[in-house]
Amino acid sequence: MKRMLIGLLAALLTLPALAERKHSVGEYDIHYIAFNSGFLQPDIAAAAGLVRSKTQGVVNVSVVKDGKPVAAQVSGQVKNLLGQDRQLTFKQLKEGDEAIYYLAQFPFDSQETLRFRLTVQPTGAQPFSFEFNQEFFPDQ
Repeated sequence: MKRMLIGLLAALLTLPALAERKHSVGEYDIHYIAFNSGFLQPDIAAAAGLVRSKTQGVVNVSVVKDGKPVAAQVSGQVKNLLGQDRQLTFKQLKEGDEAIYYLAQFPFDSQETLRFRLTVQPTGAQPFSFEFNQEFFPDQ
C-alpha cells in the first residue's frame, strides 16, 4: 500500500500541466492539487480507492507543519460556472508517519472551470477556508 501511495504522489507531481499549489496560514502549509482521474494509472487508482473516468476529477490535499504531516478535518464544495455545487467527501490516506493525504472525487460534464472552496482544520487548530479555480477537460 505504501508503494502505491508513493506512486500516486509521484504521478501527481509528474504532471507538468498541473502544478501543485500551496496555501499558508500561520504555521500550516496546505498543499493541494485537482486533476482528471484519467491521469492515474489503474493500479494506483485502485490502491487509493479512486474511480478512473473521463469525467471524474480528484482533489488531493495535505497539511504540513514544520515539514511534517498533520492530521486534519477537510471538507469542501466544488461549483461550476452555472452555480451548481456539490459537496466534496474527503477520505484520509496515511503513509505511516511520512504523509497524510485527503482525497475527494467529483464529476464534471465537459470542458469547464470549477471553483473549489475548501475548509481545513488541523488537529488542535482553528478551521480556515480558501478558494481556487481549476479548468478541467474530459479525456479523449
